[in-house]
Amino acid sequence: MTMTEGQRVGKQRAGWRPDRLREQREAHGLTLEKAGERLRAVAEQAKLKGIPAANPQTLWQHEQGEVFPGPHYRRAYCLLYRATEPDLGFRTALPGEESSFKLTPMDDDRLNGSHVLAVERAVHRIAPGSDDADHFNLQQRIIDAWKRRHTGGDPHRPVLILVGGFAGSGKTELARFFVQLTGWPLLDKDPLTRPLVERLLVALGGDPNDRHTELYRERVRSVEYDCLMQSAMANIKCGISTVLSAPFISELTDPNWMQRLSNRAASLGVDVYPVWVMCDEESMREYIGFRSAARDAWKLARWDEYMATVDLDLRPAVPHLVVDNRLGTAVTLADQARQAMRAMYA
Repeated sequence: MTMTEGQRVGKQRAGWRPDRLREQREAHGLTLEKAGERLRAVAEQAKLKGIPAANPQTLWQHEQGEVFPGPHYRRAYCLLYRATEPDLGFRTALPGEESSFKLTPMDDDRLNGSHVLAVERAVHRIAPGSDDADHFNLQQRIIDAWKRRHTGGDPHRPVLILVGGFAGSGKTELARFFVQLTGWPLLDKDPLTRPLVERLLVALGGDPNDRHTELYRERVRSVEYDCLMQSAMANIKCGISTVLSAPFISELTDPNWMQRLSNRAASLGVDVYPVWVMCDEESMREYIGFRSAARDAWKLARWDEYMATVDLDLRPAVPHLVVDNRLGTAVTLADQARQAMRAMYA
């Protein structure tokens, strides 16, 4: 059974301090009504799906600990108060997790140091996932591309970034963040191939939302990934850096598949960066439930059976980078950085 906004789950949440929400609101001089208005505004500006209604009663329930805020409420709260989830008492901070930071108003078109710091802190969530992975190189490529979008020119070779991870890990949000920084195109497997996959499954006598049977795995999945990779190759053949978002479970754990891709990309003068997004079971279940996609119905109805197929310690079998998004930490920092960028270019 998935968690909903209306469930009374306060006492089940380790590290939850609902009193901090009230303290933040009062420190900003906001009534419940005004806080709701501001919450709706920042959620709409950030284009969060399922913008919260944020009525005074709901906010009061959050502050009293009667209702634990859902993921988009928490993201909106973090944007409103420019703070992280631990700052707002939603949970205990992970070891070494970044704390909140202040952003100063822009008085001209130059990059303000605090705003650059916001972006750099988010990008620095990319860490080495293996000893021979060059995370500093990709971090610098992304930051340079972001800066050069406003000055022109990029001296680097094109890159192909593969953002992989289990369902609900936050890979699409991270891929979108890279794209918003760099201006590189995003190829997301689901919207790119879903119409083909659904019609193919029906034509084969299956369920259009099937993502777990042998029919999908043996006769459809390879076609789905072939479409994604052919689209990526069309871009990099034109020298266009591209970000891919897909689970890549089989691909990133297959050294031969990755070697073939790397060799082909290298022949075109393109560097390949696999990025693995780590997450925890509770957060994945929460995000999967919140997005309410038909293709996730089987997972949610048989969660224990699904999790038996998921190895949270799984890592790519090739040199790779890692983004730690346990408890939504990386997505929160990406939200903060987006807010900084809007302040710079407004």
